[in-house]
Amino acid sequence: MRPSLADNLPVRRLAIVGAGLMGGSLALALRPYLDHLTLIDPHPHARQAAAGLADRVTADLADGVTDAELVILAAPVRAILRLVAELPAARPDGCLLLDLGSTKEIICRSMAAMPSQFQAIGGHPMCGRETAGFAAADPDLYRNQTFVLCRNGRTTPRVEQVSLAILARIGSRPLFLPPDMHDGLVGASSHLPYLASAALMQTAAALRDDQVWRVSASGFRDTSRLSGSDPAMMLDILLTNRTAVLDHLQKYLAELTAVQQLLQTGDEEMLAQWLTTAQRHHQVYKTKYE
Repeated sequence: MRPSLADNLPVRRLAIVGAGLMGGSLALALRPYLDHLTLIDPHPHARQAAAGLADRVTADLADGVTDAELVILAAPVRAILRLVAELPAARPDGCLLLDLGSTKEIICRSMAAMPSQFQAIGGHPMCGRETAGFAAADPDLYRNQTFVLCRNGRTTPRVEQVSLAILARIGSRPLFLPPDMHDGLVGASSHLPYLASAALMQTAAALRDDQVWRVSASGFRDTSRLSGSDPAMMLDILLTNRTAVLDHLQKYLAELTAVQQLLQTGDEEMLAQWLTTAQRHHQVYKTKYE
């Protein structure tokens, strides 16, 4: 007999919208503790893949959330925005709501505008993989990873309590941030690195020489890894965090221009100083946070 969710969490019935990597991993991690799990996904192949895990699998939002105490939106950002707008009609009596979207300010504004019967908090687990889909789901994906929580005008102590209990169960470390601060930080630490990785891959591919792949080693593989991320997901992220990404991109281009000039002039002393400063920053962050 499965342990009851009531023994571990302050809710019994959960609906997850999105049966991909993030939603599927969350479902796998929580399944042993749930009395009832519903997975909602518009794609037939995703529903088929997840059919053996959930008590109910459906494409219909209203059908899926009808009796859920907590609804978790595990979808691309612009899909989450559509779902937030649709939920009041799909669930008129309201519910607890958490999302897993990669940008937070625009989602939290939408949550704050929901009817008062909804209790909502924004969330962003700082983990993931380049491989998308339910087949890549892993119940340990969230373990020992930071999970950002962002309060908004519909956040209550109740939804905070439930969200923190969920995070404790999946082994994540909660971090509360204002939505705008979150978007600025991940713009530099996540979204800009993706663009840099994609630019590197485009540069290498433009050589039109297969030898580049034969001589590539860990430096290229590590740096280009993010370019393999789902383009649809990254398009949503970049367009919904455009202001922060453009700001960080401008600073990044300034750094590239600076090192380009040092190479052009052959200024060995200044180039060595630039490289040493970057190495020192890396060592500080690695020592403090890894």
